[in-house]
Amino acid sequence: MQTPTDLDVLRRRVQQAIDGQIAGASQSLAAIGDETAPLVAAVSGLLSGGKGLRAGFLYWGYRAAGGADSDALVRLAASMELFQGAALLHDDVMDRSDTRRGMPSAHRAVAALHARRGWSGDGDRFGEGTAILAGDLCLTWCDEMYATCGLPADELARGRRLFDTMRTQLMGGQFLDLLESARGWEGLDLEARVASARTVIRFKSAKYTIEHPLLIGALVGGAPDRSLAPLSDYGLALGEAFQLRDDLLGVFGDPEATGKPAGDDLREGKRTVLVAHALDAATDADREVVERLLGRDDLDLAGVEQIRRVLVATGAVDRVESLIETLAGEARAAVRRARDTGDYDDAALDVLEALIAVSTARHA
Repeated sequence: MQTPTDLDVLRRRVQQAIDGQIAGASQSLAAIGDETAPLVAAVSGLLSGGKGLRAGFLYWGYRAAGGADSDALVRLAASMELFQGAALLHDDVMDRSDTRRGMPSAHRAVAALHARRGWSGDGDRFGEGTAILAGDLCLTWCDEMYATCGLPADELARGRRLFDTMRTQLMGGQFLDLLESARGWEGLDLEARVASARTVIRFKSAKYTIEHPLLIGALVGGAPDRSLAPLSDYGLALGEAFQLRDDLLGVFGDPEATGKPAGDDLREGKRTVLVAHALDAATDADREVVERLLGRDDLDLAGVEQIRRVLVATGAVDRVESLIETLAGEARAAVRRARDTGDYDDAALDVLEALIAVSTARHA
């Protein structure tokens, strides 16, 4: 069995499966002609070099349930990365993000191609349209990869309902994020603001990042329904902790490591748990700074540093760090409960426990 030190090996196997899926599925586009190359490139470029966390959680959910390693299992796990690709492509359009993983975001790259070729029309709209279609293509290929991974049909059927639920709920979570930005927090107290932000985290990130892939893997691997609760608790707690860490990195992280410009989340005006605590504890002057600068497209590094200062001075960063630790503790407790059921492989649970630290590390 693989150990936590073998995660890079699994990541490479997942990447090979993704590359094979894209190459095979691209044959369906060959009849249209070489003109579709930018569409496929938007997918393949994005899905090269990712962390593969979602694939990893599906893989280890299956192994925890007693399933054996196989190339078919790796292909099933890799379908989660295609789903992630769809979410990222669409999210970057909605957030008007310029970069992703240290490279131009797909819609920006295609807009640049439009300019280089001297094509007519609005290059930005062309890029955004292409990225949306590329995201839709990822959704199609995700479904295809799940169905044709090579595992027995009766095994795949056990996870199919949750697979469909995952995809539906993420779209709802994405809309909820848009809605929260549009209607704002006016009139809400701290408790309501934090609850709102955590609800967005649960449905936009936590479930499809960890809980759902883990449970899909466990279900396909044959885990009994009676034993799923600890895995669900683990996934939700760790998924939220993962996103809270991502929120901190989005403000304080090194762009070389995160692949995003410094303070990009602040330019997007994301209403996070971090921001909620800062606004609640800030002085009137500091609150005015945050409210004036948050969400400005032209926010420069000096402005980013002003907001960072408030986030630290108000104790907001410490509160989020404390919440991450609490949630990580809940995830560890859930692993212990999973062991107590006697239904899961101990070595696989060891890997899931090790992934708590991997998922909440203070670097990208």
